[in-house]
Amino acid sequence: MSAPPNERRRAWTGPQTVCEAASPEERPALCVVIHDVAPATWPDCLRLLQAVREVADIPLTWLVVPRWHGSAARSPALEAALGHLLADRHEMALHGYTHLDTAARANGWRSRFLRGVYTEGEGEFAALDVAEARRRIARGLAWFDQRRWPVSGFVAPAWLLGDGAWEAVRGHPFVYTTTWRHFHCLMPTEAQSEPAEPGPHQAVQRQRRLPPLSLNPLFPRWREPKFAAPAPQRSEALHSPSLVYAARNRTGRIVSPPAARMLATLLRDAPLVRLALHPRDAHHPALLRHAQKLIEHLLQSRVALTKAGFASQWLGATSTAPNTRPATSASAPAPRSSADSHSAADRRAR
Repeated sequence: MSAPPNERRRAWTGPQTVCEAASPEERPALCVVIHDVAPATWPDCLRLLQAVREVADIPLTWLVVPRWHGSAARSPALEAALGHLLADRHEMALHGYTHLDTAARANGWRSRFLRGVYTEGEGEFAALDVAEARRRIARGLAWFDQRRWPVSGFVAPAWLLGDGAWEAVRGHPFVYTTTWRHFHCLMPTEAQSEPAEPGPHQAVQRQRRLPPLSLNPLFPRWREPKFAAPAPQRSEALHSPSLVYAARNRTGRIVSPPAARMLATLLRDAPLVRLALHPRDAHHPALLRHAQKLIEHLLQSRVALTKAGFASQWLGATSTAPNTRPATSASAPAPRSSADSHSAADRRAR
C-alpha cells in the first residue's frame, strides 16, 4: 500500500519534529510493523515474520484486528503464537475493530477515492462519529483484556483518522497513535467522563504518570489534513513517514521498493524510521527480498524497537520494556449484544 494521498504534499526539508531531541549517545530507532493481524491473514503474517528473522531476530509491533471483516472466528494457534511473541519482547497494538469502512458515503470525490478506491473500503476510522469510534475502540480493548494482553497503541486501518476518531483515541489511555506521516506521542487522560466498571488492569494503568515533553519551538505543529483532526491536546508529533510497499498491482510492486529505499535515505538523520509490512506483501518474493535488504541496511545504524518501546524512549518513561504496560480496559462498557456482525466480502489483507 502506497502513502495515503490525504497527507498534504510538502517539499522535503529534513525530518521535522516537535518531540524532544534524543541524547547524542542514543542510536536512532527502527520500528518494523506487521499490519492486519487476524486469523484469516495469519499464514501470511508468519511468512513476514520468517522473512524478518532471516535477517535479524528483532522485536516487532503486530497490529491486531479483533473482528477482521466482521468475523468472530478464533485461532488458538494465532493467540498462542502472539502470547509467545509478547514474552519475547514483541508488542501488539489495536488496529481498528473490523478493518471495514461502514460509515455513510460522502459526496466529495476525494473522500470517495480515499475510502472506496485507495483503501478498498477498509479505512474503518476515516469517517466515524465520536460515539461509534469510542464504541469500536472499547470493544477492541475489551477483546485484548479478555486475553490479558497489554496494549499501548492504536493505529487506524490505512492510517486514516477522522475528527470523531481523533477525539475517541485521545479519550482512551493510549501511549501513542500513528498516521502515515507522523508518530503521535499521546498523554493518557487521568479520568473519563462517567466511567464504567474498570477492567482487571485499568486501575493500574491510570496510576501511571508520564512526564511531559519539552516542545522544540523551531518546528510547527503539523496538521494531518482531510481525514485527521488537528493533533489532539497533550500529544507530541514526530515527523516519520512510514516505508510501505504497494503490493496490490504490478505498477505498485515495481515503483514502491525504490520509493521506500529513497525515503529511507531521506530519513537517514531522523530519530525514527518505520517499515510497514502487510500480509499481501508475503505473496511477492521480490518485495520480501527488498524488505530484508532494507532492514539489514537500516540495522547497521539503528536499533530495533517496538512502537511502544520508542514511545517510552520519547516520553522518558521509567520503564523502557515494550511489553510491560498493563492491559487496558475500555473506559466505556463493551456492549454485550452481537453487534460484531458487520460483514463484507472477504478481501485479501493488504
